[in-house]
Amino acid sequence: MSSTKMDTFSARELPLLIESFVSQLKRGQLVGSKTVAINTASLLREIVSRSPWEDIPTLTGLLKAVGKRLLRAQPRELLIFNVVCRVLHIVNEDYSSVEVVNEGGTSNKKKGHAGGGAGGAMKGNETPAMGLGQAGTGQPRNLGEQVARSMDRAALNAFHLKSLVIQEINDYIVELEKTEEEIADNAREHIHSNEIILTCGRSATVEQFLKHAASKVKIHVIVAECAPAYDGHEQARALAGPNIDVVVVADAAVFAIMSRVNKVILGAHAVLANGGLVAASGSHTIAAAARHHSTQVVVCAGLYKYSPMFPFDDDRFNTLVSPDTVLAYGNGDLVDAVDV
Repeated sequence: MSSTKMDTFSARELPLLIESFVSQLKRGQLVGSKTVAINTASLLREIVSRSPWEDIPTLTGLLKAVGKRLLRAQPRELLIFNVVCRVLHIVNEDYSSVEVVNEGGTSNKKKGHAGGGAGGAMKGNETPAMGLGQAGTGQPRNLGEQVARSMDRAALNAFHLKSLVIQEINDYIVELEKTEEEIADNAREHIHSNEIILTCGRSATVEQFLKHAASKVKIHVIVAECAPAYDGHEQARALAGPNIDVVVVADAAVFAIMSRVNKVILGAHAVLANGGLVAASGSHTIAAAARHHSTQVVVCAGLYKYSPMFPFDDDRFNTLVSPDTVLAYGNGDLVDAVDV
């Protein structure tokens, strides 16, 4: 009785969890692609665990409905679509494996019954259906027993499937948490001693990538400040340490210093189907300068950031914020004199 009440209470909490996550997406309270991906996977895990589903169509319908709602809340977070698709793939794969096991067990039982003892051979005009319901065969005596057994089998399959899906989602969350470490392990294959590296914006993936390379060799890093947010200043402070010489330059100076740069390393918010990037402001300018000077460009991004979408509408991927950081509203006299 208490277990039923607990399950009902958990199911009632789901709308609150979904609404809270949607509100955080709309307000931009979740900072970083990795944070959004892990929280999305955790929410889908709670849906699988707490929602009262008994078959696959119901579960996939719930996951798709929640995924569409999250995408409407924050269309620029393309990785939400990737995480939802990955979870749906996990559900379908685990369901297929459960079906295969059940079918294999059923076929083995049929073979054992057909070859066992006196009941294995049919007499005269006896049909296979005539053997149903006989004592000692282990078969249900009527249609009601058959329906009851099938319902029990379906409930047991749903229970096993739920545990399998939850375990797979937990493994996927661990995979997301280790993405930056796995990317950083490849740093020494791309960065060599005393190279001059150019980057821009604030990226935890690029930070770990460069720090892992600096653990073995000495490097020089030039960081574009990425005005007006000036995320480059935070990146420079995070990178400052042993074996890393950090210099912050203005965005307008990128083309002038590109001839001295050995390699450009950028982070990405998403990688689109045509190879384009959704990245920090100023990344396009850096890429254009690198192309002019034939400088190698390396993008550090996890697999969960790869999106099947094409950039048909560029404005969709732009983040529009308040201009107060460029021209504060406190400068009332100056603001009134500006014509846009």
